[in-house]
Amino acid sequence: MATSTGAGPEPGAGSTDLLWGLSQREPKRARPVLTIERIADAATAIADVDGIAGVSMQLVASKLDVTKMALYRHVKNKAELPAVMTELAIGPAPDLMAVPGDWRSRLEAWTLGMRETWQRHPWLPDATVGVRPTGPREIGWTESAVAALTGTGLTGAERMDAVFLISGHLRNTQSTNNAGTQPWEGDRGLRGHVTANPDMFPALLEAAKSVDGAPADSGFEFGLQRILDGLAALIDSRR
Repeated sequence: MATSTGAGPEPGAGSTDLLWGLSQREPKRARPVLTIERIADAATAIADVDGIAGVSMQLVASKLDVTKMALYRHVKNKAELPAVMTELAIGPAPDLMAVPGDWRSRLEAWTLGMRETWQRHPWLPDATVGVRPTGPREIGWTESAVAALTGTGLTGAERMDAVFLISGHLRNTQSTNNAGTQPWEGDRGLRGHVTANPDMFPALLEAAKSVDGAPADSGFEFGLQRILDGLAALIDSRR
């Protein structure tokens, strides 16, 4: 009768615990593919809280749980990142031709749409200044506004100037850099000095009496309507 040589288990022998344990293990989750969209989303989340100045490649990499060098496979440098963030944050240009009414209602819709976007992402005014790369979405917003003035009798240059004027007004009333610059804004602003020195600032003191009931929008609505009134007067004069 043959005896075991102790050379090891025969084929097919052994415990099945290992095999049954496999079915109870949590499968490893695959790391999401790193894309330019994921990078921009992470950077936008940081900027929405800390501003565009708070965005760094290291912070973005940490948020995505990747190395900083991994980001540079998708973004050439930090200067390119705000351009991508802006392009994705502003979204597609609105279809103003679907807005009921005339050029005025369409420009109002355009301005309010841009304002809402800037309110969601307060860093946008600061990120969209100076010489910089611009994408089709951002340019498309300008195209949409200029097209709204088609058929008004304004020249091409005047249509462009009108849109830039409205954009400038929007920037002046939305930029975080302008916060607290008015004499009546802020508990520790200039309002106290005006009140304490009525002889020095009588016009400001008189005007400030009605400020408390005015819209707290840094003059956005008032300025927009005055710009549109001026455009309406010019357009009417051409007819």
